[in-house]
Amino acid sequence: MNFGGNEVVYSYSESRIIIVPVPYDGTSTWMKGADKGPDAILEASVNLEFYDVETSTEAHLAGINTIAPVLEKESPNQLVKAVYDTLLSLLSEKKFPVIIGGNHTVSIGAIRAFSEYFDNLTVLQLDAHSDLRQVYEGSEFNHACAMARAREFSPIVQVGVRSMSAEELPFAEKDRIFYSHELYYDKSLYKKAIEKLTENVYITIDLDVFDPSIMPSTGTPEPGGPAYFELLHFMRDVIKNRNVVGFDVVELCPSASNKSPDFIAAKIIYQLLSYRFAK
Repeated sequence: MNFGGNEVVYSYSESRIIIVPVPYDGTSTWMKGADKGPDAILEASVNLEFYDVETSTEAHLAGINTIAPVLEKESPNQLVKAVYDTLLSLLSEKKFPVIIGGNHTVSIGAIRAFSEYFDNLTVLQLDAHSDLRQVYEGSEFNHACAMARAREFSPIVQVGVRSMSAEELPFAEKDRIFYSHELYYDKSLYKKAIEKLTENVYITIDLDVFDPSIMPSTGTPEPGGPAYFELLHFMRDVIKNRNVVGFDVVELCPSASNKSPDFIAAKIIYQLLSYRFAK
């Protein structure tokens, strides 16, 4: 299935934007189902309108192609390597990759590839959880360890966090983590977060960063998240002021009884592409 369905059909060679589905759920620790996220997003994307009213653009004109999913379930280590290899190949071809998960483990291999390909890169994490555990449930590649691994490749900035364990505190950089309760009262902190970013930026979006009132379909929903436009316009400002080289959207755990979150996830992807390719 292609992102956008039959309305947005481009060959690989003519596409700047490459959608990379990674249906992996091997390290999820509560509600399972993130491996169904990529298909749910692709299915919902067929119902998007591809003219963006905010930017007055059609991002799909840059060409969008969806490649075969990265399927590796032998171990988290092997999954990370498979994603890394796929992304490094895409970057060598000057593509703009968008990775759709799957749980947050899928981001580790992508971040490693981007950090090797781009100098002066910062990872911007939008997430309800800090994901700074060094090891969790016997694996250093657990979704709860995603940012601990990312920091081994690039500096990180964390936005929207409102849940973490005491064991993560020594690894939290106080001037590079922007908690949701602080952002609620002081919107100027979004600008300070942008100031922490280097020239090149990779964005990793765990959908549980949004309040569960609009995004209930995640493996670990956490109350108190920012609203839709608040976060989207923050990312718009990031794209306006920095060179965003790729992004991922992970942790959609789709529900058969509520398709709205699937569509919202697809909309977020296309909105970011609209910001990025209107630049």
